[in-house]
Amino acid sequence: MNGALTLGAALLLGLAASGHCLVMCGGISTALGIATAKGADGRPRPLLLVCYQLGRATSYALAGLLLAGTLAAVVGAMDSEVLRRVLRALSAAALLLAALVAFGRVRDPGSGFGQRLWQRIAPLGRRLLPVSSVPRAFAFGMVWGWMPCGFVYTVLVIATLQGDALYGAATMAAFGLGTLPAMFLAAFGAQRFAGFSAKAGARRVAGFALLGSALLTFAAPWLPHWQWLEASLPFLCRSV
Repeated sequence: MNGALTLGAALLLGLAASGHCLVMCGGISTALGIATAKGADGRPRPLLLVCYQLGRATSYALAGLLLAGTLAAVVGAMDSEVLRRVLRALSAAALLLAALVAFGRVRDPGSGFGQRLWQRIAPLGRRLLPVSSVPRAFAFGMVWGWMPCGFVYTVLVIATLQGDALYGAATMAAFGLGTLPAMFLAAFGAQRFAGFSAKAGARRVAGFALLGSALLTFAAPWLPHWQWLEASLPFLCRSV
């Protein structure tokens, strides 16, 4: 998959996921406002609210870094053409799935796995309450990032299949960045304006970008002079 195209699609998908994020996490944002240390005006300290969101986005990037890096090490050690063909097909399939999620045709893929994982991680977050410091807020945000969410896990599969630790981290960071505007507004009590980035147009643009990435990833070896794509698309086969 093309790095720049995938990063842009991940960012757009993050923007498109904002409405879903508000449904999934809006209640958490409100609850955290109650459990967060207050300033002199009686409101939650803004810096702590910001750190929640930055911690959440950081957890996304760290997951992409670890999983994509692990896959890259495995592929490098095996150095198999058959494995590259399989991973290229899986990369295209993951991008197609993400496009369907963006178009609203598929909802919450991987939610079952996410629920089981969240049951193990959630107790870590409860130990950080009440949140009274920047490190606690950031750490709680990192725990929060593992909440079961079909958008997150779909992009994580794409990030993993980048086959490069830095690209995997960058893909997840781009998605997290796309979710930040709406979540920041919700955290500061501006729910009326938080859905501005969740317009249907953003979902369509993200969907078409992901669909284009899927087609390019799958069909590249059959395109004329496809070698110019070899440095940009992971797991392309040297022969077909």
